[in-house]
Amino acid sequence: MKVGLTYNLKKTPKNNELNDNYIEFDDEDTINAIKNALIKNGHEVIPIEADNNIFKKIKDTSPDIVFNIAEGIKGESRESHVPALLELLEIPYTGSGPLTLAIALNKAITNDILKYHNINTPRYQIFKKHNEKLSHLLTFPLIVKPIQEGSSKGIKNESLVKNEKDLMFQIKRVIDFYNQFAIVEEYIDGKEFTVSILGNDPPIILPLVEIDFNQLPVSANKIYSYEAKWIWDTPEKPIEMFKCPAELDMHTQKNISNIALKVFNILGCKDICRIDGRLNKKGQFYVLDVNPLPGFIPDPKAHSCFPESAIAANYTYDELINTILFCAIKRYKLEHLLHNNFITPK
Repeated sequence: MKVGLTYNLKKTPKNNELNDNYIEFDDEDTINAIKNALIKNGHEVIPIEADNNIFKKIKDTSPDIVFNIAEGIKGESRESHVPALLELLEIPYTGSGPLTLAIALNKAITNDILKYHNINTPRYQIFKKHNEKLSHLLTFPLIVKPIQEGSSKGIKNESLVKNEKDLMFQIKRVIDFYNQFAIVEEYIDGKEFTVSILGNDPPIILPLVEIDFNQLPVSANKIYSYEAKWIWDTPEKPIEMFKCPAELDMHTQKNISNIALKVFNILGCKDICRIDGRLNKKGQFYVLDVNPLPGFIPDPKAHSCFPESAIAANYTYDELINTILFCAIKRYKLEHLLHNNFITPK
């Protein structure tokens, strides 16, 4: 098949830009790894950078299907832009649709929907200004985040606050630097897990990942901050903070998996999704983040959660990528377009 590969290429921030300005975008190694995985299975691959000219690029190249990892350039529904264009042009694509991506990017709306369905999420408050009064329903410690970012963008080690002075400082930092509202959530003090989901009928749970914050520097807060994800833990000096498969009793593992599948279905996710959460002191699982557009960094030392879970399930990186594409092909009923030499993934 002729497969378009839509992406946003990671750039070096300019002097007037934040260090994490392009942190959600993908580097050339990831883009090339996905491209090569698809080529090995007989596909023609057309890389398409998701810039302001993407509509023309897609229309001119007219792919049979698109493997989408584009994060979008700007706006509160940026992750939805490429899928929306593809739907306008009637071109199939991998992953979730515009509505799911727009909802999941907004942490507050996601929390509200999940709470309606009796899924545990942290209590929160949205701050449009830094000097608004803190609700009496929230208790410290609290964590301050941009309301619509991923990849730990805007979540610093100091984002976990224990008093009102630090709270207001962090809220102001988020509003001023990221030009969006801040969401303040109660901190769930417990073990953190990532659940990767693959497929559709039915979706399957890949081995769970536990993030062991005890491996971080002694002074670090036990959160998956920007520093923890991108500075302290690097391919050059990896920190062995991931346990996969997570060491859990069967009851807890099944409970977390069932909640993750319920979230996947509630939000209308397709093909792939990564769900992050924590167990509180009572053993209840709280969903912290839903990412229907997870990262696929190929280097195992980079600790990209979805590939790490897939490797634990005995997928090679190439098998994972081709399985994701095949999930979309089946969903759109396009198997008849495949050549006879196509290798059906797991």
